[in-house]
Amino acid sequence: MTERRTILSGSTFEEQIGYARAVVVGDHVHVSGTTGYDYTTMTIADGVVEQAEQCLRNIGAALDEVGCTFADVVRVRYLLPEREDFEPCWPVLRRCFGDVRPAATMLVTGLADERMRIEIEVDAYRPRAAAGR
Repeated sequence: MTERRTILSGSTFEEQIGYARAVVVGDHVHVSGTTGYDYTTMTIADGVVEQAEQCLRNIGAALDEVGCTFADVVRVRYLLPEREDFEPCWPVLRRCFGDVRPAATMLVTGLADERMRIEIEVDAYRPRAAAGR
C-alpha cells in the first residue's frame, strides 16, 4: 500500500476549507493552488509580481518539507483573473522554472478572494530513495 502524507502550512484557509498545502503519495508530490498570502501574517500584497514571489516562497517551503526543490517540479498551473497580469510575472517564474521547464498551463479564471491576483499549483516527482524520506 502506498503511503499518503499531508503537509500543512499553517494557513487558516487549510482548516476553514479542509485541504492540505501538499499531499505526497509515493514518489509524487501535489502542491495545492497557492496564492500570494504570507501565511505567517495572513496578509497579501497588492501587486501581482509581489504575489507571484510570495506564491513561490510558499510553494518552495512545501517542497522543501518533503525533500524536493523546484528542480523536481514536472507540472505547473498558473491561474489569474486578468490575462494581462501574466506577462509581468514571467521573470519571477523563470527564476524558478527556467532551467526546469515543467509542463505548464495558464488559465484565466476567478479566484476565491478579489485581492488575489495569481494562484500557482505544482506537481513534483521525487523518487523516495533519492529524497531519503
